[in-house]
Amino acid sequence: MTSEELKTRTKRFAIDVVKFCQDLKPTLALNIFSKQLIRCASSVGANYRAACRAKSMADFINKLKIVEEEADESIYFLELIAELEPDVKSKTDVLIKEGNELLSIVVSSITTSKKKLSNQKSKI
Repeated sequence: MTSEELKTRTKRFAIDVVKFCQDLKPTLALNIFSKQLIRCASSVGANYRAACRAKSMADFINKLKIVEEEADESIYFLELIAELEPDVKSKTDVLIKEGNELLSIVVSSITTSKKKLSNQKSKI
């Protein structure tokens, strides 16, 4: 997957989460969780874009770690909403699956980037 494809995919994830949250029942807990979910889901794409502009491999890795945290947090809030609102489980399952796929891609990129950085340092 190219960086442009991943940028598009992370943006789509944020949009899908926003649309999902707009359809939730307006309860106190769901309002709080959906606001936090929108923040972290949109941060996945925003921070990935920042990682693509990193000034060094170490900077790239650090920014990807933020993406990892935001993706994991998104999954967490989706799980909370799914438990509080079982009627939307089919929708949360789709979003959780996408969140997990994005998380796996990012973790793999971090691992690969750490190896590259280690190889660069060992050549010095």
